[in-house]
Amino acid sequence: MTISPEACFTIAVLVGVLLTLTLTKIGPDLVLLAGLTLLMTADVLRDDWTIFGSPGEAMAGFANEGAITVGVLFVVAAALRETGGMAWLAQRVLGRPRSLTGAQLRMILPTIAISAFMNNTPLVAMMMPVVADWGKKLGIAASKLMMPLSFAAILGGVCTLIGTSTNLVVFGLLLDYQHTNNQPATGMGFFEIAKVGIPCAIAGSIYMMIFSRWLLPDRQRAVSLEDDPREYTVEMLVEPNSPLVGQTIESAGLRQLVGMYLMEIERDGEILPAVGPEQRLEANDRLVFVGIVDSVVELHKLRGLRPATNQVFKLQSPRSERCLIEAVVSNSCALVGQSIRDGRFRKVYNAVVIAVARNGERIRKKIGDIVLKPGDTLLLETLPTFVEQHRNSRDFYLVNMLEDSSLPRHERAWIAIAILAGMVLLAATGILSMLNAALIAAGLMVITRCVTGAMARKSVDWQILLVIGAALGLGRAMETTGAASSIANTFIAYAGDNPLVTLMIIYTLTTIFTEIMSNNAAAALMFPITMATTETLSVNPMPFIVAIMIAASCSFATPIGYQTNLMVYGPGGYRFSDYMRFGVPLNLIAGVVTILLAPWFWPF
Repeated sequence: MTISPEACFTIAVLVGVLLTLTLTKIGPDLVLLAGLTLLMTADVLRDDWTIFGSPGEAMAGFANEGAITVGVLFVVAAALRETGGMAWLAQRVLGRPRSLTGAQLRMILPTIAISAFMNNTPLVAMMMPVVADWGKKLGIAASKLMMPLSFAAILGGVCTLIGTSTNLVVFGLLLDYQHTNNQPATGMGFFEIAKVGIPCAIAGSIYMMIFSRWLLPDRQRAVSLEDDPREYTVEMLVEPNSPLVGQTIESAGLRQLVGMYLMEIERDGEILPAVGPEQRLEANDRLVFVGIVDSVVELHKLRGLRPATNQVFKLQSPRSERCLIEAVVSNSCALVGQSIRDGRFRKVYNAVVIAVARNGERIRKKIGDIVLKPGDTLLLETLPTFVEQHRNSRDFYLVNMLEDSSLPRHERAWIAIAILAGMVLLAATGILSMLNAALIAAGLMVITRCVTGAMARKSVDWQILLVIGAALGLGRAMETTGAASSIANTFIAYAGDNPLVTLMIIYTLTTIFTEIMSNNAAAALMFPITMATTETLSVNPMPFIVAIMIAASCSFATPIGYQTNLMVYGPGGYRFSDYMRFGVPLNLIAGVVTILLAPWFWPF
């Protein structure tokens, strides 16, 4: 079979992209955009072979509904994070497991269950920041969680007819085929694919929980007190109406703070040292923590705790508008030699000192009694404008605002969760498309002040969107140039009249195509080829249709094969080879389960 010059050029560009991603550390967005630029320059997405032509369909991936939905859902996730709703959901759903296997089990099972009834792309978009924060608190590397999150969502999607858009695409193609050929338009039942999909999900989950500790990288080492010389002593007060009242130290999550430990509790004037994990919290307990600055930020975001100093309530601005700032005291500061209370620090700087770090020394005094010295690092709660006002001040050597240190708007958490629930309900029932529901939810989040407009803009991860758009463009080129269909027809010709061998080849080809094209494109490409082949062999097409559905969705071996794989690529700190090492065995497991079970449930 003759392959056109356009198809040859597309295949060459794709091979170059895959090799570059595999052998170098260049960012995937740059590599994929470079490949797309070459295709645009040669204009392979048009019928004629011209140089420096129009962009054509190459840029269509950036207008893809799925990519836009992901971008909008970043705003929804930001609102959940800013209100503390995300932390609440994580605590209820994910809990506090004691091991990596336990953590993966708690994450994988709910993800599979939800993904069976909800499109997996928005699900992963919402779960990513939840899992990232959760893993950080547990001291588990993001690289151990992000890929299993994506793979679990994919496996859940093959359990029902609406679990992934690919299933619906194949379902629609099947109905159209039956109508065209004057056959009863029976299609498929809602749970029919579950006969094979659920065994695939079970086998895949077992594989991930057993082998991830060896096959997934550990690129984020656990944080310890030795990692940061700025060891802060922080005093927090358990509020009277706090949800932490009555909980043990461990169940409240105060034992798993990475790089920080609870040194003592002051209760009714009595000091409780060497606090054990089963110690229960009471209202107005004064908790004394020692730890690094990142953990101090996390501590201040916990609902039901507040800084022990009452000075935070004397600032004019609402707490939700404040952030945490580090400032190093200079030797020319007017308050050097005075205590924080006597120097009236709050009135002088419109900021409240909530912790002090002094060259690794543990300061055993209440915040107001600490006498300032040159070189002291102060952790301040104040407005973001403090940085500009004092950046060049002689009072401080250095002023730095801590990233993501804005205080949660806990009073709006229930609003954010209600909006999220409404979005999921509207999308899952088909009343609105996922994009439409996400746009409404994002707008409501801003209107109800669950997230500010500035934070909403900042929350969008443009690198992920660039990667998705460019990858879709490359897949579109494989489809329109005829490269994919030429490869498929060539390989199927080798199957002869053996239906089982044909099933294996169709599954394998669909898997290969979905790794380098979009899953929907791979399914749409293989469907007519498959139906023509089953007519020639005079066999039942159902096992082949189910094989296409599962193979097109089960893309584990490359990051560009599925949107959720692309989304976790950067946050997980992965390399292209990580997907090959961990994903190829999972591809084989899904293939073996499908090829064994599909002919059993739907005999040839």
